[in-house]
Amino acid sequence: MERFEAEYMLETAWPPEKAAAVIAGEQSSGTFRPVPGETEALKARSAARVEVLEELGPCAGPSLPGAAGGAYRRARLVLSWPVANTGISLPNVMATVAGNLFELNCVAGLRLVDLRFPEGFVAGCPRPAFGVTGTRALSGVEGRPLIGTIIKPSIGLTAEETAAMVDTLCAAGIDFIKDDELQADGAVCPFDDRVRAVMAVIRAHAERTGKAVMYAFNLTGEVDEMRARHDLVLREGGSCVMVSANSVGLTGMLALRRHARLPIHLHRNGWGYLSRHPALGFDYAAWSKLWRLAGADHMHVNGLANKFCEGDDSVMVSARSLLSPLSGGHAGVTMPVFSSGQTALQAHGTWAALGTADLIFAAGGGIMAHPDGPAAGVRSLQDAWAAAMAGVSLAQAAKESPALAAAVRGFG
Repeated sequence: MERFEAEYMLETAWPPEKAAAVIAGEQSSGTFRPVPGETEALKARSAARVEVLEELGPCAGPSLPGAAGGAYRRARLVLSWPVANTGISLPNVMATVAGNLFELNCVAGLRLVDLRFPEGFVAGCPRPAFGVTGTRALSGVEGRPLIGTIIKPSIGLTAEETAAMVDTLCAAGIDFIKDDELQADGAVCPFDDRVRAVMAVIRAHAERTGKAVMYAFNLTGEVDEMRARHDLVLREGGSCVMVSANSVGLTGMLALRRHARLPIHLHRNGWGYLSRHPALGFDYAAWSKLWRLAGADHMHVNGLANKFCEGDDSVMVSARSLLSPLSGGHAGVTMPVFSSGQTALQAHGTWAALGTADLIFAAGGGIMAHPDGPAAGVRSLQDAWAAAMAGVSLAQAAKESPALAAAVRGFG
């Protein structure tokens, strides 16, 4: 019988084996008291199983309120469930691995660290339709990162003002542009108007230069709205759409992926409320697997020296997890998107830490707020990444690139 696994970091004042058994029961065939229908045959067929329970030593106290008192300890816990419990259904897997277990009073801390699925489950999910290879083919960018930006101000520009900014960025040689997650279909900049205005600019540049810039239009909305918005982007010659994961949920994402003929750029806004407490919620590797299985082609991972609270090591662990195959027989690789306070100053560190150019490097203020303007911002990133990949120091490269030198002065 095929099974899928979830790995947790558990804090509890209960004997860890008792807490593990309660969690396993709550998330499968058991409840707080034995019931007549819970036969041994049923449990053999449907119960969660404790695969690993490794005690890691004591901890100072409960990380979460409402936990039963006592001497608290930490443990690594791996549970497994039969695939037959959920079928190949990501929403129901989510309910199983991240449901009521967080609320049990035997839990003083619980974080979902990883998820592992059998080959058959992975094969039955949509998975990325484009990923790294398809994104490179559509963008025409090989052998280096896609240099990108986010339209800023995030919201408030009209469709015509957005298109004018895109005109400047296309002329500067940018590879990728995205809407901010706050910009979807507001009255100031309606989605349909924005798509038509922006794509007219992108088509005009493509006719002159042969390069069609990839623009991720934020189509977040209800399922029918997202399908209609995707179809408009496709008709206008666009090559990417964007959706906010936590706004549309797994069901919305699955519906979009099954309909879409374009790469899906998945934004993780709201990630902090799922992850910021170290003893509660998700590690990115676990959470992102659900969205990769649902078909995300690009996913945000933050960036080095970012404007948020995440440390550099965590960012790199997240990026590497996206570039790891979902299973042995299926690539399922999703392109990491570095963003959040990025400038030309982070190119060398990102290259050194990740060791691959299979990424989108999206700098909003790092391009739009460059001292010499957006075109120089694009050039500064191009020159920084070329230097990093060639083994040329930032200081040396800045001597040869006025745009990079201005970025070092302005952002340093």
